[in-house]
Amino acid sequence: MRRRVIFSNTLLPYVLLAPQLLVTLVFFYWPALQAIYQSVLLQDPFGLRTRFVWFENFQLLFADPLYLGSARVTAVFSVAVASLSMGIALLFAVMADRKIRGARIYRTLLMWPYAVAPAVAASLWLFIFHPDIGFLGRLLNQAGLAWDYKLNGTQALLLVILAASWKQVSYNFLFFLAGLQAIPRSVIEAASMDAGPGRTFRSIVFPLLSPTTFFLLVVNLVYAFFDTFGVIHATTGGGPAKATETLIYKVYVDGVMNLDLGGSSAQSVILMAIVIALTAVQFRFIERKVHY
Repeated sequence: MRRRVIFSNTLLPYVLLAPQLLVTLVFFYWPALQAIYQSVLLQDPFGLRTRFVWFENFQLLFADPLYLGSARVTAVFSVAVASLSMGIALLFAVMADRKIRGARIYRTLLMWPYAVAPAVAASLWLFIFHPDIGFLGRLLNQAGLAWDYKLNGTQALLLVILAASWKQVSYNFLFFLAGLQAIPRSVIEAASMDAGPGRTFRSIVFPLLSPTTFFLLVVNLVYAFFDTFGVIHATTGGGPAKATETLIYKVYVDGVMNLDLGGSSAQSVILMAIVIALTAVQFRFIERKVHY
């Protein structure tokens, strides 16, 4: 039975909504509108003179091989981070969902990395894989593998993928574990009578996890696009030779370091449009195959 709340004062609902609406307007809509406005302007580094140039900033971006290279790096990075972090998290969730001794301790330990800041997580992986002082980095060099992420672009990209994925595994683990615990045990027990554990997982458990998987897919792609700036900045700084410079990091380099305000704003608008379009496409087409 649903109960409807009726406010005696018509002004009270708007007062209660005002703080959230104010935060949304100030920290979300206002910066987005400013980015759209500045993307059609050509400004000097100090913002003293501006000139309206229509879509010239966007035309220059799509003709810039460095920007196209950052787009390719972002695509590889995003797919790798989402796949790796979700795959490992699902494996951990399946193992932690079993009735084993000390399961609560394992679950708690697996959740801890999510509380680590991105820059701190990157520093941890930096010290592990540093070619001179890192434990694994020195072992790789001693084993005959020339490991130096500061000179090898492929190794640098692999390092930031591992660091960003490790940071996101705990978040995915929480949702996968909650989804597994929401599946009725009677359904799994009935399916296990006719099929083995592997087939039960493929035919019963994973389809029932499709809402959770769909949600995490969107969240992880957005995370890889936006929230990995600290990881890249603390580990490689976009190098070597821009091998780890993603679109969000290029916005920082062009806008803050090179003071190209119009170009960086245009990049922000493109990045925002990509994420909105990606989310819309996923909700429009992929959601049809989700089992609720």
